[in-house]
Amino acid sequence: MSSLMDPPKDDTYRSIGYALKRAQQALRGHLDTQLRDVGLTMPQYSVLAGLEVSAGMSNADLARRAFVTPQTMQAIIVTLEKAGLIERMAHPENGRIRQTELTPAGRSALKAAHEIVADAEMLARSAVAPSDPEIIYAALLRIADAMR
Repeated sequence: MSSLMDPPKDDTYRSIGYALKRAQQALRGHLDTQLRDVGLTMPQYSVLAGLEVSAGMSNADLARRAFVTPQTMQAIIVTLEKAGLIERMAHPENGRIRQTELTPAGRSALKAAHEIVADAEMLARSAVAPSDPEIIYAALLRIADAMR
């Protein structure tokens, strides 16, 4: 009998990597479906949440946070600006630098999205460690650190 620690050689789908990817895809699919109800995608949510924490964050920092390329981030920024969820203005000391901030509509959309993401977090935590939700968080971070 095999285990995740010692999968049979003919079962490439019984591995930690596959299980992590499957869980990530399920979480992403769930969030994309739910966030669509408030007019957002997961990368757009990541941008709005990043700007909530640090207004004026650079496009490069936003791209890293959302796990997208800088080119994709530019398209996301344009879409969010057209939707009225963010505004971009010239930096007060350097007009060539653009600062990005949430609009009131962006804050409202973000509030609704936060509730959706919190519900998904609760589902994930309850599925793994309902009595101690920090177990899953700590384990996933240890895996990420071990791979660096």
